[in-house]
Order: sequence, then structure tokens, then C-alpha cells
Amino acid sequence: MDRTQKEATVAALNAELQAAALIVVTEQSGMTVAEVTDLRRRMRAAGASFKVTKNTLAALALKGTQFENTEAMFKGPTAIAWSKDPVAAAKVATEYAKANDKFKVIGGGLGAQLLDTQGVEALSKLPSLDELRASLLGMIKTPATRIAGILQQPGGQVARVLAAYAKKDEAA
Repeated sequence: MDRTQKEATVAALNAELQAAALIVVTEQSGMTVAEVTDLRRRMRAAGASFKVTKNTLAALALKGTQFENTEAMFKGPTAIAWSKDPVAAAKVATEYAKANDKFKVIGGGLGAQLLDTQGVEALSKLPSLDELRASLLGMIKTPATRIAGILQQPGGQVARVLAAYAKKDEAA
């Protein structure tokens, strides 16, 4: 990779990290191409991104972002995951680390806050933004269905009373 390619890579990564709410720094020694591809696919499905980078290039890309304080985590064979959703990258990385011994979560950053391994794991247990939206929508929708049911009940009761009178008149 020549200097211009490195500069372009750093600029692109910096732009993506500027927009991210969360980064997760991982160690991935000995992973096969198929495993990394599978992890990238899972990240994309969750709305996150994953990139294996050189530590020096990652440090340059972190400059000027809210995640500058994570620079010390980049030692050895590292990779970085990030997402706009403050939970997505943590969920996928933690789940994948449990299933694959070659992949470990080192730490991360949520905004300007530095996270250790336990912090990333705790964050991964929280519901994602989409899950929160769905549950909120469910809570808002439930009273509306209850109101509709209550409004329909008096009409149904009147119909049952009229039916009872009709049967009584037929019997008489």
C-alpha cells in the first residue's frame, strides 16, 4: 500500500468514525478469511462495520474524533468495529467472541467514554435502538387497541340484548 492509498484509507476511516456513536477494539489473531468475512456479514446485518487495520493507521484515523482516547488499546493484531447505534457493534462483537476463541474484545469507546471488556459486554446486553423503538411503539399501540375494544363492547352488548328480545318474542 503506497502513501496515497494509506492517506485515503485513513481519511475514509476517520470520516466513518466521526459519525459513529460506538467503537469496539478487538483482537483477532489466527482468524481465517472465511471467519472474518462471516463477522463482517454479521456486523453489516446489524448496521455496524468491521475493519482490520494497521495500528498506526488506526491511530491516525482516530485523531480528531471522540474516540482518540482509545488509541492505547491498539497493540498487536487488532481490528475495529463501529456503529451509529450505541449497541449494535458491541452485541455482534460479544456474541462472536463467545463462539470463536481467536476473537477477543479488548475494549472500546462510547462517545468520549472509555470502555473496558466488561463495559462492552454490559453494553451488548442492552436492547438495540430498533428494539427500543419497537417496544415503545408496542406500548403506544396497546392503549389504542384497548380503547377500540371498549368502544366496540357497548355496541355488542346492545346487539346481544336485542337478539335476546327477538328470541323472547319468537318464543311467545
